Amino acid sequence: MQFKTIFCLVAMTVATLSAADLYPRLDVNNAAFLFIDHQTGLFNLVDDYEQHNFKETVLALGRTANYFKMPAVLTTSFEQGPNGPMMKELKDMFPNSSYIPRPGQINAWDNDDFVKAVEATGKKQLIISGIVTDVCVTFAALSAKNAGYEVFVVTDASGTFRDDVRASSWVRMSQAGIQLVNWFAVACELGRDWRRDMEGMANLLSSNIPKYEMLMASFQSASNQSQN
Repeated sequence: MQFKTIFCLVAMTVATLSAADLYPRLDVNNAAFLFIDHQTGLFNLVDDYEQHNFKETVLALGRTANYFKMPAVLTTSFEQGPNGPMMKELKDMFPNSSYIPRPGQINAWDNDDFVKAVEATGKKQLIISGIVTDVCVTFAALSAKNAGYEVFVVTDASGTFRDDVRASSWVRMSQAGIQLVNWFAVACELGRDWRRDMEGMANLLSSNIPKYEMLMASFQSASNQSQN
């Protein structure tokens, strides 16, 4: 069932995009991160990923934005209610970034202050993540796409109730030309070339992938032995 869902998603994506549009690459100089409604209350709704892994992936995405020194906009919805405040660890990563506590709008794009903050970044590519995938992420992503932005949704830093709900959201966004990517792909596509900063990239990737940390430790050990 999962394979069929993925196959149909890929087929529909290819059908809706022209050949020239099949690989719109993330540009470190022209992209901004949008963290939408990663709120303490809403975290309890995430069941399509194991919650600890999900939280660590969200934080890894935040570290990615900071590593590449890229602008970020953070927003919450009705945080004085059951949705709760923005996850502290994430908010603390961006002390100088725009933070928009929406008084009630479900779709962040319906909030003028949020849209102005996005426009103020001067970037045309938006890397979006949030909770929940089918509402807060999908609504904002479709609105941004409609406003003329290139939109990339980070699938493993966005969560919702069930796998089937997530799959239907992916189909809806993909049909609109929104790119679906995971955290690792975002980091690697922004990095482009290991020769720019191998150690920095390795540390970034290792921060959320224990096996990658072991890989780098093995490499370092072999390098040290070859120098002796």
